[in-house]
Amino acid sequence: MNSQDLEQWDKEYVWHPFTQMKTYRESRPLIIERGEGSYLIDVDGKRYLDGYASLWVNVHGHNEPELNGALIEQVNKVAHSTLLGSANVPSILLAKKLAEITPGSLSKVFYSDTGSAAVEIALKVAYQYWQNIDPVKHRNKNKFVSLDEAYHGDTVGAVSVGGMDLFHRIFKPLLFQRISAPSPYAYHMTEYGDPEAVKNHCLKELEKLLKKQSEEIAGLIIEPLVQGAAGIITHPHGFLKEVGQLCKKYNILLICDEVAVGFGRTGTMFACEQEDVVPDIMCMGKGITGGYMPLAATIMNEQIFQSFLGEREEHKTFYHGHTYTGNQLACALALKNIELMESRNLIKDIQKKSKYLSQRLQSLYELPIVGDIRQRGFMIGVEIVKDRQTKETFTLQENVVSGIIHTARENGLIIRELGPVITMMPILSMSEKELDFMVETVYRAIQEVSIHKGLIPAAN
Repeated sequence: MNSQDLEQWDKEYVWHPFTQMKTYRESRPLIIERGEGSYLIDVDGKRYLDGYASLWVNVHGHNEPELNGALIEQVNKVAHSTLLGSANVPSILLAKKLAEITPGSLSKVFYSDTGSAAVEIALKVAYQYWQNIDPVKHRNKNKFVSLDEAYHGDTVGAVSVGGMDLFHRIFKPLLFQRISAPSPYAYHMTEYGDPEAVKNHCLKELEKLLKKQSEEIAGLIIEPLVQGAAGIITHPHGFLKEVGQLCKKYNILLICDEVAVGFGRTGTMFACEQEDVVPDIMCMGKGITGGYMPLAATIMNEQIFQSFLGEREEHKTFYHGHTYTGNQLACALALKNIELMESRNLIKDIQKKSKYLSQRLQSLYELPIVGDIRQRGFMIGVEIVKDRQTKETFTLQENVVSGIIHTARENGLIIRELGPVITMMPILSMSEKELDFMVETVYRAIQEVSIHKGLIPAAN
C-alpha cells in the first residue's frame, strides 16, 4: 500500500462531509497519517500546522501522552457498556465534574456523541418540559427561536433551528418551523450605527417577537458570543446577557449551544460565563475529549429534570438514547482533558495568548482585501472583500478565498474558509511561535493570491 493507492481508494470509496466531491476528486487530497503536538503529518511526511484544530476540537495537541495513557488505561478495563438501565464509572465521574465546572445550577447530564445530537436532545427536552408541566396550558409551546445565520448541526431538528440558507434550504420541506431573530452582525449592519446600536436594534426586534409569541415558544437557542459557522460573527458585549433576561421575562427556556465555543475556545471554560449567563440547558461537544473521540453532552437544571419524574404510567420519561451514550473510552478521555486543562492553567494561558494573537492579527489590515478581522479568544475570522467601502465579496468563480486556503496549505498551514471568511482555530495549547507562523503564513497567502489575481502590484 502506498500513497497513490490511498488516494485512489479515498476518491473511490469515501464521501467527505461538506465537500463537493466532483471538485475534490480533480485534485490530490491531503491524507493525514499521524500527528505530533500542533502538527499533522501526511502520508508523504510533510508537516502542517493544524490551524483549524481538526475542526475546532483539539485542545492539548495531537498524540498527547497523558490522553493516550487515559485511553489505554480505560480500554484495558472495558471499552463500552450501555447506559440503558445500567451505569459505568467514567460516565458518573464525568457527569459530576461537568456539574461542578458549568455555571449556576446546571447539574443533570444527558450524553450523546455529536454536537448535533446534543442540540436534538435539548430541543426535545425543552418541548417535553412544558408538556410534562401542563399539556393543556402549554399545548401551543412547540416553536423555537434562533438567530439569522445560526448553525446548530446537521440532523433534522438541529437544521430546523438553523438559519444558514446555503446549508439548509434544500431540506426545508423536512423541517419544523423556527422563529427567526436578527443576528447582530455589526460589520454588515452599519446602517444602524455602531456595534452598540446594532445590538440594541436586534434586542428590540427580539423582544417584539417574544412578547407577541411567548405562548408558542418553548425555547430560544443561541451560540453564545460567537456564531461560528456563519463566519465568526462576534456579538457585541452584553447581547447574550440581555437575551437571557428577555427569556426569563417571557418565560422561555434559554438553550446555550456551547458545542463550538466551549472548553476554553473563547477564553473561558464556557462562553456564557463571560456575561454571567446561566442557561436552562447547555449543549457541549467538540473539545470535550480534547479532540480524541466523539462525545457530547446536554446538561440541564434541576427544575427541568424534576418535570420528567413520575410514575411509569404517567409517561413523563424522556424516550431518547443512543447506542454509545456515555461510552467509557470517551468519558475517560474527557475527564483527563479537563484535568489537564486545570493542572496546566490552560484558560489563563489562552487569555494571555489571545491578547498576543490580537496584536499580531492587526498586520493583516495592511492587505487591501482584508475587510474585517473578528476574534474572540482562539476563534478568528478574516473577511475578504473586493472593496472595503462597499464590502462586496468575491464570487466563488474568482477563487480568491479558496486560493488563499490552498496557498496556506502549500506553505504548511491547514485552515478553512466559511464563505468569504478565512477562519483560524488554533489548537488551544499552541505556542506563541506557532501562532506567529500561522499569522505570517496567512499574511503571505493573502498577499500571494492578491498579486496573482492582479489585486495589488507585485513587490519590486
